[in-house]
Amino acid sequence: MSSVHSSAPTVFVVDDDEAMRDALSQLLDSSGLKVECHADGTSFLSEYREDRPGCLLLDIAMPGISGLDVQSELRARGHRIPIIFLTGHGDIPMAVKATRGGALDFLEKPFRPDHLLDRVRQCLLADRENREADDKAQSARERYKRLTAREREVMTLVASGFTNKEIAQKLGLSPRTVEVHRTHVMHKMGASNLAELVGVAALCSP
Repeated sequence: MSSVHSSAPTVFVVDDDEAMRDALSQLLDSSGLKVECHADGTSFLSEYREDRPGCLLLDIAMPGISGLDVQSELRARGHRIPIIFLTGHGDIPMAVKATRGGALDFLEKPFRPDHLLDRVRQCLLADRENREADDKAQSARERYKRLTAREREVMTLVASGFTNKEIAQKLGLSPRTVEVHRTHVMHKMGASNLAELVGVAALCSP
């Protein structure tokens, strides 16, 4: 197991072949990536936490719990870690199932080191973007909770494209009162214009 700065994302390697684990660990470590290896899916599933950023290099054919089983369990838990499946033999049905399950790639051994590293970096980028999007959505939902019931009504109507006058008619308010509520909504939701408010409102929808 390699040690890089603790905030760095981790490339999790799950493969029952010790030689393959060692080779992948050395390749990833030499490229400055943090690596954590597991000899089977059970070990990985028992130790993995969703708050750990990174991606997963997952052998598809392992004794006991297969790579596809690991993928299914992660999905059942609601985890979205990007997965690259590794296989010793081409199997189109398995590749299709893995891809439909959300895997970002399906590589047949032996693979080119540069190609693997390129795909790993793409997966790490995807994971970072997913986590940033999740954080943004969570922040929006927390802000939304601080709105009053009336402000939520105004926000929904503003985001739906209604004018202040139309909103006033719908809610039985004066246009001036609607404007005040709208200003409060924009401030509380951290939106500086209508386009931003529409985007934030979308994040708050169920």
